[in-house]
Amino acid sequence: MKNKEYSDVGGQAVIEGVMMRAPEKFVIAVRNPENQIVVQKKNVTIDNKGIFKKPFIRGLVALYNALILGVQALNFSAYHAMGEGEEKMTKKEIFLSMFLGLGLGIVLFIFLPLLITDLLKHVLPIVKQSFLAFNAVDGVIRVIFFLIYIYIISFFKDIKRVFEYHGAEHKSIFTYEAGEELTVENARSKSRFHPRCGTSFLLIVMIVSIFVFSVIPKDSHFVIKFASRLVFIPVIAGISYEILKFSSRNQSGKLIQLLIVPGLWLQKITTKEPDDKQLEVALLSLREALGENVEEEGVVYV
Repeated sequence: MKNKEYSDVGGQAVIEGVMMRAPEKFVIAVRNPENQIVVQKKNVTIDNKGIFKKPFIRGLVALYNALILGVQALNFSAYHAMGEGEEKMTKKEIFLSMFLGLGLGIVLFIFLPLLITDLLKHVLPIVKQSFLAFNAVDGVIRVIFFLIYIYIISFFKDIKRVFEYHGAEHKSIFTYEAGEELTVENARSKSRFHPRCGTSFLLIVMIVSIFVFSVIPKDSHFVIKFASRLVFIPVIAGISYEILKFSSRNQSGKLIQLLIVPGLWLQKITTKEPDDKQLEVALLSLREALGENVEEEGVVYV
């Protein structure tokens, strides 16, 4: 297998499993309560021609596809990770929980930081006088909220399992990028911290938002400030994607290494050391995404 410094292979940890995506394949592998690995694979075509491959636009396309495929993977894993005796969530219940999660995210990471910052301008004159200071304080509060949120949920048993599969996903991709055979033995020694991780992307988003939101006049009404933050999300996502893409292609540079450090630190929370069974699931998902037809005992295709 050819050694690669950068690749278009990526993944996502799900409930008791891992979703892997290559340019033309989308694979979900989940370990069920019977200790079988349930696999679903699909051919996917991502439109990356014409305007869709232009900088910033391609980031929105990638984000849209990641969200659509991510929801499908979570639905699949939520269904197959549960035992026969457990009540399985309906598609309506899964959609409702995701909708509520999105609402909670908007409240926690957009509305509350903005509200607190708006109140602080009555206490700190510089926050009222400078829109850059206003947005810097707003951004810092947002990052603090995000870190506290991630830290708290990391203690939940189910989330900890997802973070372990997150570590398995990274180790598997590192093994592939090193050009080594995709085995548990090779993956076991790899790092669980990857510079192209979605966790790093979220941190970049929060930093970029400080500068993007600075174009909003400081004297604007609270409602306008809040609404504009929602409107600017695609712009911030597009810029953040380009930064992440650039940093992943220039990892050897000292400046880039410094820039990706915060994201790697954050992964100390969002990834945990996986066991061999979790690595097995992640590696199987990756092998299938790369076009292998894995026929092994205990693997069920649906």
